[in-house]
Amino acid sequence: MLPFQKKIVTDEAMRPVAVLIDYQDWQKIEEILKAHQLQQKEEFNINKYAGVIKLTQEPIQYQQQIRDEWR
Repeated sequence: MLPFQKKIVTDEAMRPVAVLIDYQDWQKIEEILKAHQLQQKEEFNINKYAGVIKLTQEPIQYQQQIRDEWR
């Protein structure tokens, strides 16, 4: 975890409602989050699943067949 100064703001009942941090610390956090989100997007590639399922029947015909079983 990054070491940074923070102030916790509380309401009248002493429940935490906000956290104040320096703007420079906020910018560091934003950079880290952005880098993490980019990494997550790069790791997930839907194309690796293309052609994995071999269909023996047209999808709409199969759907109609399954629905007819419920009637």
